[in-house]
Amino acid sequence: MKLTSALLCAATIAAPIAAQAQDATIRIAQQFGLSYLPLRIAIDRQLIEKHAKALGVDNVKVEVATIASGAAVNDALISGSVDVAMAGSTVLLNLWDKTRGRDTIKGMMAIADTPIYFNSIDPRVKSIKDLTPDDRIAMTAGKGTQHALVLQMAAAQAFGWDERKKLDDLAVSMSHPDGVAALLSGGAVVKTHATTVPFIQMELADPRVHTILNSFDVVGGRHTLIVAYTRESWFTKQPKLYEATYKGLSEAIDIINADKAAAAEFFVRDAKSSLSKEEVLKLLNNPDMITFTATPSLVMPFADYMVKIGMLRNKPAGWTDVFFSNVHHLQGS
Repeated sequence: MKLTSALLCAATIAAPIAAQAQDATIRIAQQFGLSYLPLRIAIDRQLIEKHAKALGVDNVKVEVATIASGAAVNDALISGSVDVAMAGSTVLLNLWDKTRGRDTIKGMMAIADTPIYFNSIDPRVKSIKDLTPDDRIAMTAGKGTQHALVLQMAAAQAFGWDERKKLDDLAVSMSHPDGVAALLSGGAVVKTHATTVPFIQMELADPRVHTILNSFDVVGGRHTLIVAYTRESWFTKQPKLYEATYKGLSEAIDIINADKAAAAEFFVRDAKSSLSKEEVLKLLNNPDMITFTATPSLVMPFADYMVKIGMLRNKPAGWTDVFFSNVHHLQGS
C-alpha cells in the first residue's frame, strides 16, 4: 500500500515535469530568402537554446517550418501549430487588428529592413503604367501581403486614389523560388515578379530583366519588411521562452552585423544559394538592399494606408501598439 502511494506521488510529481518538458519546444515559422538569415544563424549556433538555459530552462528544442506564404504562416500561428511567426509587417498589422482583445497577436521584434522589387522580363513594361489586364504579377499572395499593398499604394500614386485597385487582379500567388523560375523561363505564365533579396539579384543577373518598382520609393524610405510576432498568451505564459527567442534572434543580428563576410559565407552554404559569397556580401554591405535590426522602421505608413482603405478597423496610435514591450525602448517608426 505504501509502495502504491509512493508510485502515485511520483506520478503526480512527474506529470508536471513532463508537461514542462513538452512546453520547452519553440516552434518558429519562416519563409524563403536572405531576410531570414538571423533565424538561420540562431538555429545553427543554438543561440535560443543558450539564452533559454541562461534563464533556467534546460533542454529547449527549437523547431523551424518553412512556409511559402504569409497567409499560411498566419494560419499556423493562429491554430497554435507554431509559437513564433515571421512574415511581412503588414501581415502583422492585419493580425493585430483581427485578434485585438482575444489573445492579441503582436510583434516581438523587427528582423530586416529590405525592399520589395517588382522585376519584369517584358521590354514593353517600363513602369506599372505599362501593365495591361493581360499581364500577370507573381507574388507570395494576392491580398493583404506587403507586396500586394505596395502595388496598391503605387497604383494610387500613379493613377489616382480611386484607381488604387486597378492592378489587383494581375496578382498570381507563387513562392519566391517559383516566381524566379517562372520569370526566368521567359515569362510564359508571368512576366513580372514582386520579390525580395536575394531573389531580386538572381533575376537581375539576367540581362533581360529590369526593375519597374521599388517599395522604398513608394513608402518614402527604408522600411521593415520582415518581423517576428506571436500570440499574447505565449508572451505571458512562456515569458522565458519568449525572452530566449528574442535574445537569440537579437544576438544573431549582432553576429551578422559584426562579421558580414562570415554571414555571407554561411548563407551561401546554408541556403545552397546560386549567389556567390561575394555577391551576398555586397548585399549585406548595402543598406538600400538589406539591414538587419530589431527596430521597426516605417510601419506606420502602411498602417495609415490600411486604415484608410478599411483593411484595419482599429488605428494604432503608434508602432508600439503593435509590438510587445520588449522593443518599446527602440527608436521605431
